[in-house]
Amino acid sequence: MTRTIVIAAAFALAVTLTAVSAHAQAPRTFVSAAGNDSNPCSFALPCRHFQAAVNATTVGGEVDALDPAGYSPITIKQAITIEGQGWSYIAPPPNGNAITINAVSGTVTIHGVSLNGAGITGSTNGIVFNSGSTLNVQNSIIQNFAGFGIAFERNSSTVGQVFVSNTLVSDNGGTGIYIQPSGSGTTNGVLDHVKLQNDGTAGLSIGAFAQTINMTFSDSISASNGDGIDASSTTGNSVSVTVRNSTIANNSGAGLNATGTGATFLVTRSTITGNAPGWVVFSSGAVSSYADNNIDGNTGGNGAPSPLPYK
Repeated sequence: MTRTIVIAAAFALAVTLTAVSAHAQAPRTFVSAAGNDSNPCSFALPCRHFQAAVNATTVGGEVDALDPAGYSPITIKQAITIEGQGWSYIAPPPNGNAITINAVSGTVTIHGVSLNGAGITGSTNGIVFNSGSTLNVQNSIIQNFAGFGIAFERNSSTVGQVFVSNTLVSDNGGTGIYIQPSGSGTTNGVLDHVKLQNDGTAGLSIGAFAQTINMTFSDSISASNGDGIDASSTTGNSVSVTVRNSTIANNSGAGLNATGTGATFLVTRSTITGNAPGWVVFSSGAVSSYADNNIDGNTGGNGAPSPLPYK
């Protein structure tokens, strides 16, 4: 009889473990202020922190925040969507990142989060994208980091993409958005309705030191930073930045800074004012204008673009 009971208990335990294992990962998981990280991260039994939910989510799945709370830093290692709903807060650890992305491949989407490094000691960053194919950041606030707001630094021979929209990146000690991929690939991206404000080094910095980079800065603002937008390249590489319907204003350095052969700005329907100066060009860089911009009031000169025909 005793042996029968033991066997029955063992069987029950095996069934329980199988059930737990079956719930270990799901395409959609949830976090809540009232959650617990020992839960399966389901809607009925949410986890407490994003990291636990990310670990319980299948590749390409989604993590949703059910209510306002601080949800702790995340390291992401697969394609995934983080849906913060506009009420999720993430702070970095000391000398760390709020979100670190080491995805082997695929797309990582960050939507509706507030990342804030205020009061955190050491060298901190908002989002650091080390690998993966595409980074999407939407409807978010990224501010008060000692280093970068967003750093896109993937190393790959394939095509990478970075898209940021409806997002505020402000008051960071380094660069607001820093794009410097490595490897022999190509990087393409669009920043649309993005506000870069009060960032120490530059609002946006793009470095083509290993590949070709094509970026569009559309319907956006870069104001009161070090430089407004920096574009740099080395021989054999190129970076092309289209600035469209945007404002580059009151930066303590240059509004636009093109450095190196292959570093090119194409500017249309934009206002460049209050910078020191409007733009600068070094080592065969270039700034070209479609002759439909408002360029005035820049201390140290407005710059002398090469006009292009209307298109």
